[in-house]
Amino acid sequence: PICFVAAAVSASNAEDQPDVSAVLSAYNQQGDPALYEDYYSNLKKFVESVLDCHRAELSQLFYPLFVHMYLELVYNQHESEAKSFFDRFHGDQECYYHDDLRVLSSLTKKEHMKGNETLLDFRTSKFVLRISRDSYQLLKRHLQERQNNQIWSIVQEHLYIDIFDGMPRSKQQIDAMVGSMTGEAKRDANKGKIFFGLLKEPEIELPLDDEDEEGENEEGKPKKKKPKKDSMGSKSKKQDPNAPLQNRIPLPELKDSDKLDKIMNMKESTKRLRLGPECLPSICFYTFLNAYQGLTAVDVTDDSSMIAGGFADSTVRVWSVTPKKLRSVKTASDLGLIDKESDDVLERIMDEKTASEVRILHGHSGAVYGISFGPDRNYLLSSSEDGTVRLWSLQTFTCLVGYKGHNYPVWDTQFSPYGYYFISGGHDRIARLWATDHYQPLRIFAGHLADVTCTKFHPNSNYVATGSADRTIRLWDILNVVEVHVFQALCGPIHALMFSPNGKFLASGATDGRVLLWDLGHGMLIGELKGHTDTVYALCFSRDGEILASGSMDNTVRLWDAVKVFEDLETDDFTTATGHINLIDNSQELLLGTYMTKSTPVTHLHFTRRNLLLAVGAYNPQ
Repeated sequence: PICFVAAAVSASNAEDQPDVSAVLSAYNQQGDPALYEDYYSNLKKFVESVLDCHRAELSQLFYPLFVHMYLELVYNQHESEAKSFFDRFHGDQECYYHDDLRVLSSLTKKEHMKGNETLLDFRTSKFVLRISRDSYQLLKRHLQERQNNQIWSIVQEHLYIDIFDGMPRSKQQIDAMVGSMTGEAKRDANKGKIFFGLLKEPEIELPLDDEDEEGENEEGKPKKKKPKKDSMGSKSKKQDPNAPLQNRIPLPELKDSDKLDKIMNMKESTKRLRLGPECLPSICFYTFLNAYQGLTAVDVTDDSSMIAGGFADSTVRVWSVTPKKLRSVKTASDLGLIDKESDDVLERIMDEKTASEVRILHGHSGAVYGISFGPDRNYLLSSSEDGTVRLWSLQTFTCLVGYKGHNYPVWDTQFSPYGYYFISGGHDRIARLWATDHYQPLRIFAGHLADVTCTKFHPNSNYVATGSADRTIRLWDILNVVEVHVFQALCGPIHALMFSPNGKFLASGATDGRVLLWDLGHGMLIGELKGHTDTVYALCFSRDGEILASGSMDNTVRLWDAVKVFEDLETDDFTTATGHINLIDNSQELLLGTYMTKSTPVTHLHFTRRNLLLAVGAYNPQ
């Protein structure tokens, strides 16, 4: 496996690989191995004796110093001292580093270090600490007075200390911003300009709906509805000042069927329920019973007509959840008999004899971990343990293409909101951007230090977000292959990402049960929603962004007041000097409802076009 330095580099460029021997040789600078425990415990005593305001900041030093001192002892073959050092101090480290420490505990000999990816990650990416100038001066003075050159040299060699002027940060502020494998993000990492606005909608005439006229006795009813439809049209004509240029990314042209679907969407939105704290959505839960094949991934079409599931037995299953059954296209000989000029040609090409409520797709040779419907409902993507992504036709229910590029399991794949493009991420730590008609990836996004566990397109299709087991989220510009934001305020691997409908915010869910909210314009953490007691696997904003739904392995769906989070946010809260804001712990005020299942972890959430919430999961008998 290839290890990548934190930068967007090409996977094929072998010259960019860090030289292992050069990386490890930095551990040659060594002091007396018998004194390492004394050095570390003396620093702990000093930090515990300083004023409370400095203690929280200086405590951040413990973990990176512990790792580098342990690795230095191992590299210089002081194995018994290294074991004693590890046993004595590993229990003092923060809970979110326990997985990393488990990997570290297996590195007990110098031979184990050669080619070890975790070690290379730690050595080639300096651990970032953000502390106030006063706390830094206090540390520097202490180390110089004690002449503790061993710790001082590790601080200078292996850590990047981002010093800011102002008051030291509190324990709560620090806890909200740390936890990733390489500490915090550097402040300049999130200063890049982002075009988070939505693209201008195409102008489509919305015809009057006959059903509306028949459905009401009042003759004036359609007239009342018409201004509503007009206002929707005028809204789409305005250009969002924060939006990228319409042609910045080449997008596929709208087909007639796409225009019909947009018209249907606009009609549905006129009947959409306006949600809020006083008007919560109804929730419809689809439970997979007796799913002995092992449900591993779920997706629902935008119009909520089909559900697809990926299973551990390597199959993909597609269900119709409307009275309309799934049908295949007729055979070539039958198609030749059809009048191609007829108005209902699309209906005539479907074979009624093949009508069925469920279709099973075979092709993968490993568990299916990611699944995604195309926006036009003609295609379905699936990613698997076998290292491939497959594109399936929902007209013929056959596999059209197998995309090979990942060397290991592919944990997630997602279609662009406009179709044609899709993103995949996997165990090889790489995210790849593809187009359906190219068998090679168009873009390679390298930078994560562990598996890419989830992927999500921005609503304007110019950016993708990737979540990783390295406890970071990275936002990538598709055009320039640039990492525009790195969000590192996490205490567990990321398993769910969701952009708000207006494109300004991003929600993330992780194994620690927290839901975090990020402002893309400022590149900052703006909210922390606590309540779940297990991994958050599913997130979904309502169609107008008023409510955020989260689903978890704790068998609950929770609804949060998204409007209140974002309205309470004042730009004054962003202090550019320190690069952090004060997070208010107001989760209970923002929680609008908790809905428990009997014993079903929530795998997927989806708001219909009228704002009914659909939740999906496989029943898990205890």
